Amino acid sequence: MNFELINCHRQSRRVRYRPASLAVVLFWSVAISIAATAADENSATEPIRFVAWNLKNYLAMERRVSGEIVSDAPKPEDEIERVIATLAEAKPDILGVCELGDAGYLEDLRERLSKNGVDLPHTELIISADGWNRNLALLSRFPIVSRDSRNDLTYLIGQTRFPVQRGFLDVTVAVNESYRLRCLGLHLKSKREIPEADQSEMRRNEAHLIRQHIDTILDKEPGTNLLVYGDFNDTPNETPVKAIRGRFGSDTYLGDLRPTDPFGFRWTHYWSYADTYSRFDYLLFSDGLKSEIDKNSAAILHPEDWEKASDHRALTVKLIPKDR
Repeated sequence: MNFELINCHRQSRRVRYRPASLAVVLFWSVAISIAATAADENSATEPIRFVAWNLKNYLAMERRVSGEIVSDAPKPEDEIERVIATLAEAKPDILGVCELGDAGYLEDLRERLSKNGVDLPHTELIISADGWNRNLALLSRFPIVSRDSRNDLTYLIGQTRFPVQRGFLDVTVAVNESYRLRCLGLHLKSKREIPEADQSEMRRNEAHLIRQHIDTILDKEPGTNLLVYGDFNDTPNETPVKAIRGRFGSDTYLGDLRPTDPFGFRWTHYWSYADTYSRFDYLLFSDGLKSEIDKNSAAILHPEDWEKASDHRALTVKLIPKDR
């Protein structure tokens, strides 16, 4: 038997099939790499949920407890439990709230949410200038990379200078390596009458100062992904809301998501004393954010017994964190 011929034949077979084997290996290597890259991109651009809510006095204040007036009583536990249950169901990635107490109450809210599966470790708290301790706060799953909040702005009515009572909360959140979301939280002067000035005029002045801040943001960086939210204490047709939104048709005009509840209604606040339903809470967006909003996801949360948590209903929307 010619062993040299057999060995030569075997070697030629090995040589003939080696390129094909190498091509298969390269093919699967590239395919796996592409799949891994696609998975990373999909993970980075998964929708995130934003929730805005006035928590109705999640703080210490004068309350009637067991028939007696207590000067420094916290929000009742059953109301807090209802707040936490609503947020645990909504699962926000970023949460902007009004009417929260001091840093202790912020930590209380954060810990309760964490125990219920909503981990929001990054926070911002703006102490109100009016002394009522009804503060603005934001809690985020993602890091806060810029803080531009203000609680030192003032305005004149006649000869009297007033502060923007709750200031405004302004932070930029790094949702992923390439996407930044700027969140501007507001809580304008309430409709409660005070002897010092007209409450509606106070809101108008606050709104104009806030609009100046928005113009500064968008003039400096027109493509900013800006989400403006909160309790404006006025309906869409009133001057403060129009002022905050800006001039219709301009590059800095803010769109209005106009979310609805499961029944198609848009009211966000119920005043039991007057038995009135009003739209006081808003989600506004800049032109830069427009393409990243899942408009079909914008909604007013309406869980069972919603009124036990707050006299406001929470707003929510999903965003796709990829600049378009």
